[in-house]
Amino acid sequence: MPELPEVETIRKSLEKELKNRTIVDVVVNYENIIAEPTVFSFVEQIKNQTIHQLKRYGKWLIFELDQYVLLSHLRMEGKYFFRTKEDPISKHEHVIFCLDDDRELRYHDTRKFGRMYLLKKEEAYDVPPLSKLGLEPWDSLLTVTYLKEKLKNKTIPIKTCLLDQSIIVGIGNIYANEILFLSRISPLKKSNCLTKKELERIIENTRTVLKEAIEMGGSTIRSYHPSEGIDGMFQQKLYVHGKDGTPCPVCGKPIQKKFINGRSSYYCAHCQK
Repeated sequence: MPELPEVETIRKSLEKELKNRTIVDVVVNYENIIAEPTVFSFVEQIKNQTIHQLKRYGKWLIFELDQYVLLSHLRMEGKYFFRTKEDPISKHEHVIFCLDDDRELRYHDTRKFGRMYLLKKEEAYDVPPLSKLGLEPWDSLLTVTYLKEKLKNKTIPIKTCLLDQSIIVGIGNIYANEILFLSRISPLKKSNCLTKKELERIIENTRTVLKEAIEMGGSTIRSYHPSEGIDGMFQQKLYVHGKDGTPCPVCGKPIQKKFINGRSSYYCAHCQK
């Protein structure tokens, strides 16, 4: 958390405030957040760069600057807050971008798992981390043929493969559970055993679930908020995630919870055989 719908909601919220703003200075309070380049180079290179556009690829926020691209992965707890210079700096505000309108964009992360990369614009999409990613859910190349090729040698559960960002980007635990429920596929089924029809349903329901989640601002579970004081609303539409023991909305049998490769999986054993 956050997953694709939450990151897309954050992107839209930030872009309204940041488009055409210039970064005049940066303060890094926790150096491990900066994955590449060195902290010194990061600070020197990003100064006086204008933010032209905010994009997203999977769970990555992409700040397009003059000569560089700033990549930001929020991991579990990362957030961006707007503050004034006079506002006290909290112990969890690890990177502070000073803007040309006298505001500060502060990266807040209680777990310190988030990471930032500052890469040259011309190579950002051709080197890691972006070069290692799979297809966006709405990419025309995401077909049954593509999935069959990616899954043909994988005997691990399909739930695990849906979380693999080198296959399809942006799907996390919440939405994988929902996609498999709507597709009527057990999360435990071996990935290389899925039929053409099952793969078609996965593609269709991936697009449907994520599109609706984006429209509703994502899911506010635990500490995610698209912006301060605002909640996502898609959690109200969840069929199985977090609902172990409650009746399945289709057959009425209790939703089960099982850990698959360390991730909590919620499903109906009757509907998802």
